[in-house]
Amino acid sequence: MKRCLPILIVAVILAFSQLASSQEDMTVIAPDAFGKLTRPAATFVHDQHNEKAGVEDCVLCHHGGSDGVQDPESSTEGIPCADCHAVQPDKGTTGLSKAYHLQCISCHEQSGKGPLACGQCHVR
Repeated sequence: MKRCLPILIVAVILAFSQLASSQEDMTVIAPDAFGKLTRPAATFVHDQHNEKAGVEDCVLCHHGGSDGVQDPESSTEGIPCADCHAVQPDKGTTGLSKAYHLQCISCHEQSGKGPLACGQCHVR
């Protein structure tokens, strides 16, 4: 058991470091869940965006919740949006595409900054 503990600690540290750095490399928003896209993927450089926008609280985008109600106290950081939002949603639920669009566009509208038109994110 004493031999396993250091290995377990290293494994946990590596797992959490992957979650923490997973957003850093994101340059497009095109989860495999979408399959073939009808428009080019939206370009998004996570850290650059958040620095420019002054976003420090991850839960602003990575919200938790259940039964269609967002929980502003619960972060889903490191969990893919597609884990909760289906591409083909059930009636009364928010689909993946709509979740992305609502999340991004509503923030851009509220702040008065950022792209609002389709072609501003989905550049051909």
